[in-house]
Amino acid sequence: MIRKTFVEDGERQVARVMFQLPSDIWANAIYLVGDFNAWHRTSHPFERDPAGNWTITVDLEAGRAFQFRYLCDGSHWLNDMQADAYVVNPYGSDNFVVITDPLFKPYCDERKTINAGRNDGNREAGSGAPA
Repeated sequence: MIRKTFVEDGERQVARVMFQLPSDIWANAIYLVGDFNAWHRTSHPFERDPAGNWTITVDLEAGRAFQFRYLCDGSHWLNDMQADAYVVNPYGSDNFVVITDPLFKPYCDERKTINAGRNDGNREAGSGAPA
């Protein structure tokens, strides 16, 4: 799940984005990796909430689109079918996009529908099953 709220941070508006993955993902560590952190693989670790879900909240510049992925145990990528959009990456799979425009309204287009069933060698977040 991705939840966005917009808050004032000094003189500018930011998108406070909470990323949450279900508790049934078996992992020692999950990281949020994206263009907002120069694709650094360990700078944004998820934490477990009291219900066991994996969560992380980050403040992102409002009015932009950010690409991201979830890295599980440093070796495999998890998919997020609830992302605002998907873009093909140079490695033969998709990066996910979170849009931080407060006027953005999500919708399901053909690309999102097609990729919902795509198996690119990664596990879907919450599936609990290896690819």
